[in-house]
Amino acid sequence: MKRFAAALAMLAALSAAPALAATISNPVATFTGLDKITARITTFDVYMNETVQFGALQVTPRVCYTRPSTEIQRTSVFVEVDQVSLQGTVKRIFTGWMFADAPALNAVDHPVYDVWLSDCKQSSDVPPPKP
Repeated sequence: MKRFAAALAMLAALSAAPALAATISNPVATFTGLDKITARITTFDVYMNETVQFGALQVTPRVCYTRPSTEIQRTSVFVEVDQVSLQGTVKRIFTGWMFADAPALNAVDHPVYDVWLSDCKQSSDVPPPKP
């Protein structure tokens, strides 16, 4: 019986799921945008739940996660991107996760503008939005 209990304990230890690294929630997301007409690349910081205009796009990050520096970095953001037409109407063109280590995976691919996540961070030189 002791052997069975020891074998069962060993099996449980081996089959246990690996511990997941704790995520760090960041107040600022850094995006990179490409204007395909001018070939100009712009990097801009956006605070969580703030909307920033890049060309005809409005970018609103909701959460931005990183991992501790001792872990493999997996930087991700949940973001909403809207397109503003010349008539002033707004249309949602993207809602979802973007990953800094795989920018082509879920970058916003627009006929004129591309936007992708570069980083998440704790502070920015850009002043926070007024409440």
